[in-house]
Amino acid sequence: MSVSIGQPVADFSAEATNDTAVALSQLKGQQVVIYFYPKDSTPGCTTEGGDFRDNKAAFDDANTLIFGVSRDGMRAHENFKAKQAFNFELISDPDESLCRQFDVIKLKKLYGKEHLGIERSTFLIDKDGKLAREWRGVKVPGHVDEVLEAARELAAQSR
Repeated sequence: MSVSIGQPVADFSAEATNDTAVALSQLKGQQVVIYFYPKDSTPGCTTEGGDFRDNKAAFDDANTLIFGVSRDGMRAHENFKAKQAFNFELISDPDESLCRQFDVIKLKKLYGKEHLGIERSTFLIDKDGKLAREWRGVKVPGHVDEVLEAARELAAQSR
């Protein structure tokens, strides 16, 4: 079961940093960015998280919440969030239920070996809980600017 543009995103409930439980159904009325990244404390994931952190005020102005998701456990998430001073929550998805819902688990190659891992992907959900935009196979440089622009356009349309 994957998500598609213009369709409602199935409700989910997940554990996040700061002892937060995130349920999509409780976020109605706000836009939501969910970005999936491979692993805490790795260079690309640190850069991407930092870009979201540095633009959080602009996302707030566009009525948009940010959540990062990986398969890492809560301890790794809390450390990563604290070390990078992230001003948004990280969702832990060790059983890959959220990853499967958004179809981001892909066969990847590392040093000639194949393994299943998270394909860097971002999803923008509108204030009614429908998928507005998706970015798959993301390259980090400039990505957050593109997501922010889409969030601003979406917010302007719903005013």
